[in-house]
Amino acid sequence: MDDRLILIDEVMTPDSSRFWPMDAYRPGGAQKSFDKQFLRDYLIDIQWPKTPPPPRLPEEIVQKTREKYVEALERLTGKGL
Repeated sequence: MDDRLILIDEVMTPDSSRFWPMDAYRPGGAQKSFDKQFLRDYLIDIQWPKTPPPPRLPEEIVQKTREKYVEALERLTGKGL
């Protein structure tokens, strides 16, 4: 095998990358984000043990997560859904 880098999955999505607004970035602390950190924080708060089955998510958590992903789309592309 040669020394080429081959991308075989997704990249630069709210699932795999961190998205922070540059104008609100403050070093050394939690950041406002447009990624799945909101959902991760919720799962930590409810102390889910990270074993199947996953917990059923409340509608407000689903909606807020969706809003963050749509905001990431709009900021990155200048377009909505």
